[in-house]
Amino acid sequence: MAVSDRKLQLLDFEKPLVELESRIDQIRELSEQNGVDVTDQLGQLEGRAEQLRQEIFGSLTPMQELQLARHPRRPSTLDYIHAISDEWIELHGDRRGHDDPAMVGGVGRIGGQPVLMIGHQKGCDTKDNVVRNFGMPFPSGYRKAMRLMDHADRFGLPIISFIDTPAAWPGLEAEQYGQGEAIALNLREMFRLDVPIICAVIGEGGSGGALGIGVGDRVLMFNHSIYSVAPPEACAAILWRDAKEGPQAAEALKITAADLQNLGIIDQIISEPMGGAHSDPQQAAEILKAAILANLEELWRLSPQERRQQRYDKFRNMGIFTQLS
Repeated sequence: MAVSDRKLQLLDFEKPLVELESRIDQIRELSEQNGVDVTDQLGQLEGRAEQLRQEIFGSLTPMQELQLARHPRRPSTLDYIHAISDEWIELHGDRRGHDDPAMVGGVGRIGGQPVLMIGHQKGCDTKDNVVRNFGMPFPSGYRKAMRLMDHADRFGLPIISFIDTPAAWPGLEAEQYGQGEAIALNLREMFRLDVPIICAVIGEGGSGGALGIGVGDRVLMFNHSIYSVAPPEACAAILWRDAKEGPQAAEALKITAADLQNLGIIDQIISEPMGGAHSDPQQAAEILKAAILANLEELWRLSPQERRQQRYDKFRNMGIFTQLS
C-alpha cells in the first residue's frame, strides 16, 4: 500500500506514531544515500517509536477500540480463511433462491483437519462494500449459514465462525423476508449441533447480526475487537437523542474484550500484533490459527452430549437477573 493511501486511512490516535515512523524512514534513506552512520540516532528514535506504540495501543478508550475494530485495512473473514487454511472451497446459496455476499462459508482444512468456516464479509473497498452491504447480512445470509452448519453436523466437521458485522441489515426488505426469524432460528439450532463450534470475533461484533452465527462452545475475541448489543452511536441516539454521545455509550456498554471476558461473555482474548491486526495481518492470522487449533483439540476430547450441555449452560449463565417483589 502506498504511503499516501495509508495516510488517508489513519485514525487520529495513530498519527503521532506514523509521523515518527516516517521520520525514521527518511533519516535511514538519507543515511544510505550519503553514506553517513546514524545507527545510534536511529536506535534512539526506534526505541521511542516502540515506546509510543505501547503507550497508544496499551491505553485505548472503548471508542478508540471501536475505531480500530472498524479500521478499513483490518483483515476480513476471507483474509483469515485464505491465510489459515490449507485448502478452501466456498459454498453458495441458501437453497431458497438467494446467495447473500455479506455472509460467506465453505469447507476447508486447518492444520490438516477438515472444518467448515463461515463468517460475515465486509468489502475491501467502497465498491466491494456496496456489493457486500458493508458486512450486514440479509435473512438469506443467516439461512445460508445454517444450511452449511447443518452440512457440517451431518459430516462431523467442526464449525469455525468469524464474526465481523455492525449488525444484521435492518432495512424494510430484510424485515419483510424474516430477519428476526432467521436469526432466532440460528440461535436455537446452533445449540443442538453435535460438532465443536468455535466463534471468533475478528472485528466488529454487533447486535443480533453477530449472535446469528455466535453460539459456540468457545467464543474467542481479538483484543482490539468489540462485541456489543448495539453500536454505541445507535445506543446514544436512543438514550440521549444524540449520536455524538457515542463515547459515553461505548463506556457504558462494556464493548471491549477485557470487559466481556470479565463478564463471562467470551472465553479467550487473542492478542493482536502491536498496532492492531492490520499492522501485521500474517502474524494476526498465525495467532488466530494457533488459538483455533488449541481449542479444537480440547473440544474433541468431549462427547457430543458434553459439548451440547456445556454450550447450553454457558449461555444460560450469562447475565444477572433480579426478581422484583
